[in-house]
Amino acid sequence: MRKVLETRETAETKIKLGLNLDGSGKSDIKSGCGFLDHMLTLFAKHGRFDLSVECQGDTFVDYHHTAEDIGIVLGTAFCKALGDKKGIQRYGDMILPMDEALILSAVDFSGRSYLGYGLTLHAEKVGDFDTELVEEFWLGFTRSAGCNLHIKQLSGANSHHIIEGAFKSVARSIKQAVRIDEEFKDEIPSTKGVL
Repeated sequence: MRKVLETRETAETKIKLGLNLDGSGKSDIKSGCGFLDHMLTLFAKHGRFDLSVECQGDTFVDYHHTAEDIGIVLGTAFCKALGDKKGIQRYGDMILPMDEALILSAVDFSGRSYLGYGLTLHAEKVGDFDTELVEEFWLGFTRSAGCNLHIKQLSGANSHHIIEGAFKSVARSIKQAVRIDEEFKDEIPSTKGVL
């Protein structure tokens, strides 16, 4: 079973995260930030991942370390849960509408890290969450997951809808990419023989 429990402790955050790639979308999220809790809950639901997150962070300063470090731990958990990546589809993509917002995402679990970030967020905050931290979250994720991730906003102006659409779209892209292809379940999806 592709399950992992990952922890990370720094002077700024203490995080415990559980991930099951073959779950049903159950989540128990306690990040210390209501908006981030909501994004991670819908990420789990739309990706059909079981996800638990418990974070104690320096939120008296701001949510920067919390958002970035949860992204890092989530990416590390995906990397470990995928193991040698034998049998995965490797690639996934989704174009997702969220009211007036239209978001495109594409992912490749290649072992190489890259974030192509194309969201234009006009609001500086959604609730008390700084919208610039969305990019920091996905940077942390891609670096530790070892994947290429492209997120692009095709339309939309409401920052909440754009961010929510991005989390849902990425979740669906990742679910597609990590799904086992039964026809090739004993193969690494690369001519190099390793990812």
